[in-house]
Amino acid sequence: MRWPEAARGAAGFVARIAAAAVVAGVPLLAAAQSGPPSDVRRAFETSQAAIGNPIGDFELRDASGKTVRLSDYRGKPLLVSFIYTGCFQVCPTTTRFLSEAVGVARKALGDGRFKVVSIGFNQPFDDPVAMASFAKQVGISDPDWAFLSPAPKDVEALTRRFGFTYEATSGGFDHLLQVSIVSADGVLYRQVYGENFDMPMLVQPLKELLSGQASQQLTLANVWDKVILYCTVYDPHSGGYRVNYSLFFEIFAGLTTLGAIAWVVLRELRRSRRA
Repeated sequence: MRWPEAARGAAGFVARIAAAAVVAGVPLLAAAQSGPPSDVRRAFETSQAAIGNPIGDFELRDASGKTVRLSDYRGKPLLVSFIYTGCFQVCPTTTRFLSEAVGVARKALGDGRFKVVSIGFNQPFDDPVAMASFAKQVGISDPDWAFLSPAPKDVEALTRRFGFTYEATSGGFDHLLQVSIVSADGVLYRQVYGENFDMPMLVQPLKELLSGQASQQLTLANVWDKVILYCTVYDPHSGGYRVNYSLFFEIFAGLTTLGAIAWVVLRELRRSRRA
């Protein structure tokens, strides 16, 4: 169990989330099953403090038992969630919702633009067999989504890098429900909290990271990619993203205006030189 599994559906749970959100200064944060709001705030502060730090490199095993490293996922933005396979309610629910959000993000940004990993922190029980079973249980067979098992000795250091804290209870674990967004060069960029969340909370940071990558090399393809990312906007009515073509005309009008101004300035400079 995790914050807030045992209190799901209870009125007190809603009140604790609201109180914790106000104290912590975030719109949605999973609250402790029985602990005070200060416990949630400490977990949130630890999570936020990790932003801007490199996630490091660790050796893990994927669901097939193959050895991989976190550094293998560099080069593209990465979404990271921590789960444990003995969870029968919230972890499957949050992972399915994350799958839905990933689908929205891929439709908006394009396939293959980012990767996803779910890491089992309850070692040695979250081994590759258990992680493969969990992936099948939640219905995920995505080639860009890996279910990974760290070595037991690395769990503490690994979770610390992501600002992820958890506490063993009689029924499982209490922990924040968070998705970490990591940049292509392995730096923790943003944390997203909650059993579910508004799609822009996940997609907007990915857009920012991808737009930054497009700016690193000035090529026609990268400029076009940056324009497409800029013009991809969230539609709250459909709950998805679409390309706002009117922004193309605004960009074109702006470039045309700048071109006209530059032409006038150059013409006047030539005239002044002749005079």
